[in-house]
Amino acid sequence: MTKGMGGGEGRASICGRMRRAPLPENPVKPVLALCCALLLVPSALAAETLKYVALVDGGKKAGEQTVTTGDDGVTRVDFIFKDNGRGPELKEEYQLAADGTFQRYQVKGVSTFGAPVDETFTRDGDMGRWKSTSDAGTHTFTDTALYTPLGGTPATTSVALAALARRPDGKLPLVPSGTLTQRRLASMDISSGSQSRTVDLVALTGIGFSPSFVWVTREAQPRMFAYIYPGFLQLIEDGWQGTANTLEARQKIAEREALVALQQRLAHPLPGTTLIRNARVFDSEKALLGGPSDVVVRDGRIVSVSPAGQAKVDAQQVVDAGNRVLLPGLYDMHVHASSWEGGLHLAAGVTSARDMGNDNATLQQLMAEEKAGTLMHPRVIPAGYIEGQSPHSSQGGFVVKDLAGAKQAIDWYADHGYPQIKIYNSFPKEILRDTTAYAHQRGIRVSGHVPAFMRAQDVVEQGYDEIQHINQVMLNFFVTPETDTRTLARFYLVADRTDGLDFDSKPVQDFIGELAKKQVVIDPTLATFEFLHQREGQLSPIVADVADHLPPDVQRSRRAAELDIPDDATGARYKRSFDKLVDFTGRMYRAGVPLVAGTDELPGFTLQRELELYVQAGLTPAQVLQVATWNGAKYSRTLDEAGSISPGKRADLVLVDGDPTVDIADVRKLALVIKGGQAYYPAEIHEALGIAPFAAPVKVQPAR
Repeated sequence: MTKGMGGGEGRASICGRMRRAPLPENPVKPVLALCCALLLVPSALAAETLKYVALVDGGKKAGEQTVTTGDDGVTRVDFIFKDNGRGPELKEEYQLAADGTFQRYQVKGVSTFGAPVDETFTRDGDMGRWKSTSDAGTHTFTDTALYTPLGGTPATTSVALAALARRPDGKLPLVPSGTLTQRRLASMDISSGSQSRTVDLVALTGIGFSPSFVWVTREAQPRMFAYIYPGFLQLIEDGWQGTANTLEARQKIAEREALVALQQRLAHPLPGTTLIRNARVFDSEKALLGGPSDVVVRDGRIVSVSPAGQAKVDAQQVVDAGNRVLLPGLYDMHVHASSWEGGLHLAAGVTSARDMGNDNATLQQLMAEEKAGTLMHPRVIPAGYIEGQSPHSSQGGFVVKDLAGAKQAIDWYADHGYPQIKIYNSFPKEILRDTTAYAHQRGIRVSGHVPAFMRAQDVVEQGYDEIQHINQVMLNFFVTPETDTRTLARFYLVADRTDGLDFDSKPVQDFIGELAKKQVVIDPTLATFEFLHQREGQLSPIVADVADHLPPDVQRSRRAAELDIPDDATGARYKRSFDKLVDFTGRMYRAGVPLVAGTDELPGFTLQRELELYVQAGLTPAQVLQVATWNGAKYSRTLDEAGSISPGKRADLVLVDGDPTVDIADVRKLALVIKGGQAYYPAEIHEALGIAPFAAPVKVQPAR
């Protein structure tokens, strides 16, 4: 599951329809897409009613799922999840064939952002047919195979588990594509009152980029007992809530062991001295590409940069760059860090990532594991999340009701080395000015969403150093003191009205001038907001140009729209509005407003699309690369350590098989990534995740 929800954040999704706050605002097509296609519920062969409770943020109820199997053999599911003011509502119905797979399936309802969900599957003999709001197809059955719903509830995983248990080879073919397998990682004996049972933790693989971890009952027909996303979600059978934390703790251990093994397999140590020979080095400070150079790296640090052929060094290993372009490691300045996403980030050249909201304990553990070298993940720069109390509030980080609480949160973040805080939607506007002043007093930058009933102009006046998401900036011209932007209004207002906004008008020009004068940084996450105009059945623009590199199931999941776009005229208006968001970003940059490149969406692919959009906004490819390197380091306060290829700095380096200073799309063609004294081959990571590589690897060779 990916994370997300905010102003345009990523997606932590169950079945693609549930998202995680405080993460992205924007839709997420889950990185652990398996749970999107298959999360669980009880088998239709069990005549019973089962209820699951969804808990977030340490035990807050955020939803429930009721599964009822009737005498007619039909299983009916009611599912609702609401967090941070939004979430899916779904009604599902299915009947199973003799082999335990779907004979008939239907789900209807609304998605997290209000788009209609309407999907059916029927099997007649050896012919299966499906239709959703985003795709349709047929399949000829020659053996047992399970249809995987695109927009279903967490109920369908139990069906998958029971069908998988029947397979003597331990493999369950999936429709439209893929093969499901499972591996048992752990077992636990648990009790609640007078009841006791044993449950198994299994890792399901075969859909998406990463395994999905599920707690499963021990029965002839196993079903999901609990689905846990550590630090955010606990979906568990009702009555067993008291065991959720115990299960989560054990799952963390199992996941950690799997991640350590992954790091050991895909990271290649660079002991001693490494010579990178004949590379064209990008000067990120000046946004210029230099001539062929030799770069010497020792113990994870850059020792020297000299004209090609002049480096005299006794190196243990050599990289022959072959006149390829060498970039500083890229920065993704808007993520909600997850352990399983690290490989996707590194394969995209992201060696530093700024976390913009997370469970504090979970993030601290992730950062410790990355620093210890046991986790394949970019370096993490944390931004401390602070929310206010309200019916819409997201409960991650610190949730405060007054200035004293806000100061306490700031003190905790300052004491733990956080360079920045992030203010969220429900933060009390009455204490904002004093909060920003106190954060600055503690040496912490202030950023965030614009709290409800305020404008971007107001937060700039009250001390914000940075604003997240282009919609939060644009709402400045549309909201009134009565507009509640904790609702979906923060998306629909922008989609509806940006098209009609005159950017040359005095209010707009004055606002841009104020941003430039005060050097307020903007984190646009433009690519994330392409969901504003994506129509059902259309590939997300994030992956549209590279879809042939992705597994079929991932391609399918990226065809689902997020907003309710009822007709072509609305779709055309929303597209014009998005194009103007891109234009506005370019106008800000040319006026001197600092930009940083963040995503809040699918790791490994969204940053490249974000950079392409900056070029569309009028930046040169070299300027865009400067934003993604130098600016990232500067505004995360890590410029003394990274952001440029300079002696003494960390050797976070990206070798490109192309010239991204001419064609920004070449930033996808990575041949080698170096980070933390380890070499990573993007092609090798991609192959491990079912992704067709974008470039052949340039491998480190022993020195002769």
